[in-house]
Amino acid sequence: MKKFRLLKTCVFAASLAFAASGSFAATTGPNATMTIGIGITMNSMDPAQQNTTTVRNVLDYHLETLATFNEKGQLEPVLATSWDWSKDGKTLTVHLRDGVKFHDGTPFDAKAAKFSLDRLISPKVSTPNGQRYKVMDSVEVVDPHTIAIHLKNVVPDFPLVLGDTVAAMIAPDSVGKDGNTYENIQKPVGTGPYTLVKRVRGSEIDFKRFDGYWGKKPYYENVIFKIVPEATSLEAGLRAGQIDMIMNPPASDLKSLASEPNITILKVPSDRSIYISLKTNQPPLEDKRVRQALNYAVDKKAIIKNVMFDVVNPTDSPFASTISGYCKAGDYSYNPEKAKQLLKEAGAENISLKIGTPRGRYVQDFEATQAIASYLRKVGIKVDVGTSDWASFITAVNSVDSNPYNAWLLGWAPTAMDAITQMTFLSKEGFPPNGVNGTFFDDPAVEALYAKAKLELDETKRNADYCEIQKKLWDDAPWIYLWTQNLVLAYNSKIEGISYQPNEKFVTIYAHPKK
Repeated sequence: MKKFRLLKTCVFAASLAFAASGSFAATTGPNATMTIGIGITMNSMDPAQQNTTTVRNVLDYHLETLATFNEKGQLEPVLATSWDWSKDGKTLTVHLRDGVKFHDGTPFDAKAAKFSLDRLISPKVSTPNGQRYKVMDSVEVVDPHTIAIHLKNVVPDFPLVLGDTVAAMIAPDSVGKDGNTYENIQKPVGTGPYTLVKRVRGSEIDFKRFDGYWGKKPYYENVIFKIVPEATSLEAGLRAGQIDMIMNPPASDLKSLASEPNITILKVPSDRSIYISLKTNQPPLEDKRVRQALNYAVDKKAIIKNVMFDVVNPTDSPFASTISGYCKAGDYSYNPEKAKQLLKEAGAENISLKIGTPRGRYVQDFEATQAIASYLRKVGIKVDVGTSDWASFITAVNSVDSNPYNAWLLGWAPTAMDAITQMTFLSKEGFPPNGVNGTFFDDPAVEALYAKAKLELDETKRNADYCEIQKKLWDDAPWIYLWTQNLVLAYNSKIEGISYQPNEKFVTIYAHPKK
């Protein structure tokens, strides 16, 4: 009873805070507004430089890609109408939609498409999630509505990356305006159904419907993203009717929220793997036995039940089961005695770890990290847990020299849902500063298999290579393998038209009041 009263008190206090800031709930009519609550700050407004799915979701309101994914994960055209391969499989010809204009009134055409794709292979532009695009050798303007993407080598599933927000189309004429440079776009100008009106750093991002949009017009004239790091505060805003939809509400409250007649819960699978990343190029984590010990030391099933409230699924591979090429790789069942034995064999019985975690980025992220730390302490490891806001956290763990942690909780959901993109977090090509694989794990056997698999045209052979890679990575344990996360949305039951993509994106642009 005391716990229940404490929760209610916290929620009530948070509700007062929302009320004090003014009501911004969804309205109906010509000036209708929808408000979406998210738990992280925007680390970048530049699609090439951002590095997480939630940020992509925000950018998708005003930026568009050549293609996108449907609920089944199938690729569909957007600013492209079709594409076809050359006979040698090294040139992808993309036919572009005619009659589309950027928000600044300039035309979307082949020159604009080339400009946006060229940025992804330019040494001047940082692209943390851009490894998949480095295979592009050049982008050629064939005619005003056709481009040819010339690849360095055959990549059969290359079109999938055209559906990633990283490759969103940006108006070339926007460079030099509003603080934009070629190297860093601060206020991107796109072709999407909304235009960016205002960004208050760490607080909110406001969009307004673009009346000149080429496609179907959305219902809401205004969409506001509210940045609220605390999940309980997001829940309070939803319950009070001041936020219309939130991501990842507190897992402990899902049953309670589902019982509310004015709230709808949508829980769908995603391709996000959650894990503790380990700095394998420094002691004590350069020893595989230590890394394996950490995996055996943590009772993931107990955490999933008692901390995650069964809203995630235990993992058995470095790949989520929705990723192409997935296979079951192994098992690290809870075995603290084996963990102690491995630590003893490695001469690492008195080691210390500093574990970092974001707060509000993933389901129960801080709480899960605290539970993981508790299990590690039980096998004799000294653990210190640190946290910060998302933008500061992700900058720190992607640093080459100034990462303050030797282990950190992270998640990875490749937008293209393909093995190559998954491997950017598990291979050398993803090492900072060019990527986001801060483990610095380097196994020549894995690298050789990966180089072979990337070029293999036969799907069966390719998947066999990826399966061997997963089993080797499982044994090498550059991560503490945890679980795959579902996408959980909670929203106002008076709204419909809310959907999802299986790459952990929500689809809300065409949401509208129930008729």
